[in-house]
Amino acid sequence: MSNQGGCCAPLAARPLDAAEAEELAPLFKALADPVRLRLLSMIGCHEGGEACVCDLTGAFALTAPTISHHLKVLKQAGLIDSERRGTWVYYWIEPTALSRLSAILGPGAGLVTA
Repeated sequence: MSNQGGCCAPLAARPLDAAEAEELAPLFKALADPVRLRLLSMIGCHEGGEACVCDLTGAFALTAPTISHHLKVLKQAGLIDSERRGTWVYYWIEPTALSRLSAILGPGAGLVTA
């Protein structure tokens, strides 16, 4: 891709070191599935910032155990957390994990460390 307007600002403040890449790779790996990416998006856009599993399952032509598996992968990666309330489980996005991903995806942003 050519740069027609002169010099462009770098997209990141600095390259990741090996330890940072090792730490962030599981988060990106968890998001590399379309169902999990949609689930994360649905949870993040849900009113109140959290979603009941009962609000998520209807959007997919998948069984409840499959949805539960995808939510488990997101939770194990640290992207979401959950709490059981009676019969249902409620999920919300972990803001720290999202900030870490945004830090390396956002233009010129510095890296956020845990």
